[in-house]
Formats: sequence, structure tokens, C-alpha cells
Amino acid sequence: MALPHASAGQSIDVQPLGERLAGAKTVALFKAQELEVMRLVLPAGKSLPPHQVAGEITIQCIEGVLDVTLDGRSHVLRAGQLLFLTGGALHGVTAIEDASALVTIALHKPS
Repeated sequence: MALPHASAGQSIDVQPLGERLAGAKTVALFKAQELEVMRLVLPAGKSLPPHQVAGEITIQCIEGVLDVTLDGRSHVLRAGQLLFLTGGALHGVTAIEDASALVTIALHKPS
């Protein structure tokens, strides 16, 4: 069963999960016509393989440490740091420590 997305005007808690991080899963917070926001949860050592999306992306580390590979370079993100990726950029994400991040994706409609 899909989790309901937040609706316009509804506040969403994106604070660190702390002790709940180990049992948490990645969840889409909301999806609008041109924007999707999710909380990415990765246990230490787990990764998302290199992939691309059409729209621009931001990855804001909420807790833990993430290694984002982009254009063959490693970008280590710690709590409070944000990385911007252009649309179509090939990137992968690996958790160095148990981590959660706020991910925003600009959704582009096919032309």
C-alpha cells in the first residue's frame, strides 16, 4: 500500500531520525506537477547505483555521511550540507554512515 503524500499547506517533519534511523525506509514526501521531494534513507555501506534523471536535483544530508559520485568525482556530504546536480547528471550515492537526506527532483515533462 502506497503511503499518502503530503498535501499543499501540510507541514512535514524532516528532522533527523536519530535512533529511528536504523528502522526507517526511503519515503516520498510529496509529488507535485513539477517537483518531487523524498527522504532518502541508506544504511552504512548501501548505495544507489549510478543513474540519471531528467530534472535538476538537490541532496541535503540530514544525518550521517553520504558519498555522492558525480562526473567521476566523490563529494562527501555531512549533516547540514547540500549538493546541487544538473539534470541528466550521472550520479550514485553511497552511505558511509547510516544516513538520511532530503532529495528534491525537478520533474520535466517530455517535450
